Amino acid sequence: MSQIDRRRLLALGAAALTLPPAIERAWAIDAKVKTGTIKDIDHIVILMQENRSFDHYFGTMNGVRGFSDRFPIPLPGARTVWRQSYTRGGPNEIAPFPLDSANTFAHMRVEGTPHAWPDAQYAWDRGRMTNWPDHKNPHAMGYFAEADIPFQFALANAFTLCEAYHCSFTGGTNTNRLFLWSGTNDGSGARGGPSISNSHDTLPDKEPLAKQPYTWTTYPERLEAAGVSWKIYEDMADNFGDNPLVGFKAFRDALANAPASNPVLVQKGLSTQHLDMLRADVAAGSLPQVSWIISPAADSEHPGPSSPAQGADYIARVLDCLTSNPDVWARTALLINFDENDGYFDHVPPPAPPAKDAVGQMLGASTVDTTGEYHSVRAPSEATSERDDLMGRPYGLGPRVPLYVISPFARGGFVNSEVFDHTSIIRFCEKRFGAMEPNISPWRRAVCGDLTSCFDFATPNAAIAKFPDTTETAKRAAALPGRTKPPTPAEPVAPVQAAGPRRSRPLPYALDVSLTANSPPRITFRTTGSAAAVFHVYDRLALAGPPRRYTVEPGKMLQDEWPTGAYDLVVLGPNGFHRHFASEKGGAAPLITLVAVGRKIQLRLANPDSAARSILVASEPYADDLKPWIAKLASESSANHLWDLSSTSGWYDFTVRIEGVLGWRQRLAGRIDTGVASITDPAIGGPAVLSWS
Repeated sequence: MSQIDRRRLLALGAAALTLPPAIERAWAIDAKVKTGTIKDIDHIVILMQENRSFDHYFGTMNGVRGFSDRFPIPLPGARTVWRQSYTRGGPNEIAPFPLDSANTFAHMRVEGTPHAWPDAQYAWDRGRMTNWPDHKNPHAMGYFAEADIPFQFALANAFTLCEAYHCSFTGGTNTNRLFLWSGTNDGSGARGGPSISNSHDTLPDKEPLAKQPYTWTTYPERLEAAGVSWKIYEDMADNFGDNPLVGFKAFRDALANAPASNPVLVQKGLSTQHLDMLRADVAAGSLPQVSWIISPAADSEHPGPSSPAQGADYIARVLDCLTSNPDVWARTALLINFDENDGYFDHVPPPAPPAKDAVGQMLGASTVDTTGEYHSVRAPSEATSERDDLMGRPYGLGPRVPLYVISPFARGGFVNSEVFDHTSIIRFCEKRFGAMEPNISPWRRAVCGDLTSCFDFATPNAAIAKFPDTTETAKRAAALPGRTKPPTPAEPVAPVQAAGPRRSRPLPYALDVSLTANSPPRITFRTTGSAAAVFHVYDRLALAGPPRRYTVEPGKMLQDEWPTGAYDLVVLGPNGFHRHFASEKGGAAPLITLVAVGRKIQLRLANPDSAARSILVASEPYADDLKPWIAKLASESSANHLWDLSSTSGWYDFTVRIEGVLGWRQRLAGRIDTGVASITDPAIGGPAVLSWS
């Protein structure tokens, strides 16, 4: 094991955690391995909770891309994304700040924030993300730490947490749930959509705008047609409007005409089935192959009626049901996600199709068909949410939200950094049971994974952990008399993330971005792994506009040009992939490429200049393991250098400078994946970087 692996994995602490009874059973029950493949999963259970962002819950957790992300996006005025401007009152800038419910327990029931299509789009701002609090309120920058939400941290410490899971839609509840239950919001508007609001989250007698139902096919109907058993566990009188099936013609007709018209849809999808029925089905060995659970309002984790403490207690009760029959749990995957982020801040720019300029031209490019991913059609039911200036905007992906993958096949405190969204859960069901969902767009299928990388199907039975109790804290939260808005700090203070990596699942990415610094400068984007990637390019000399975005499929490439002269370009990709190309004068410069050779990486320099150059390559974050290299290149010559990345578990971060040339540099960072488990970036940890140097 490498030096970093040895010293850092000791800090992961899986053996020192503490568990309540339900989760201790979940942890202790071994997976039933028969084939060593996904076929060993017989039950997929999906619980979608409400309205929490990833940073809001896990920005302080060690080993994830949280507050000490080493590559935050640049904002005007040499700020980073952590220093959000607020123009509607003091203070003028707001950084994420702790809610600190351990000392002020009322903050456990913090007030919700705006989270509809218009304000969500304005906060995202096509990827600029400069003044989030203006559209979401200052307390949207508040976050919880482990002392506030120990149960949520314990789930992540024991099983698998997805740190690049995004909600499907930059907006609110029902549209995001449509992506989970049907793979689409009908972006073309051909079948009752497009959905951009909660217009169809109740039956038509309660919501006049929703009298014209959606007519596309849902995933439960696909499962029914394929002979795959399914059911929704909920209280129809108290499901917080979180069952999107009530907006579909097939289900409305079945309910209106039952039992004459398809009573199965009513029995399985629109009937009250409490957790006692879930427990009974588990005990009887009759748990369906695919199940959805919809929590009551008080247990939903939604700001206002619920809280993290109440949500934790509900999850504990769900686990208690599922583990009551060890034979069933040994073949089960429980997927717990969140429909959207409310308005709570997350710093990672969501992967999305390219933005469009004022005349409809793409700012970037995609090798994948983006049909259906832009808001180009108005629906009559969406009148109150429509804005002329938001036509043509991408629907998603939206901000990051947590996804816990809880299963005997997903133990070990792993982090998964592959890009996912709500359609990924459907694709996991597709992968296991074969019922395909044609509603999922080509772009989402290319960019978002199918969750299989979250599991170890071959050798899952080796790990230990413990969890905290949930019941007393949930009772205290439920008894709070109302919601609170925490005070906003007068000055931005950098939030701090715990140091030390976490175990990391293998990823499908092999990414390459290089700059040809002739006139004009040109960037080439390539992917050679098994998944497409979205690259953001932020032009620090033109931050008044949105970033350009490039979606590149495996085996393909894209190129684009920037204006001749000085350049300062920041490139971001999945799992901390980063390139920074800067020159105060422009002109010819060395061509730099990185080539992975197993667990080693080769850096190639080519000097196109007529003068000899001395080039320094250094790796400050990993200086103990990756020694600097000084290359002396004659005119029009080249040189190579090889580093062994075993000691950094595949992570690299090189800064390249030309001796005697001020204002020119390139930075190349990321991880080489070799198809085996590794660790997250060992250099992450400490305070957030509030300013660009």
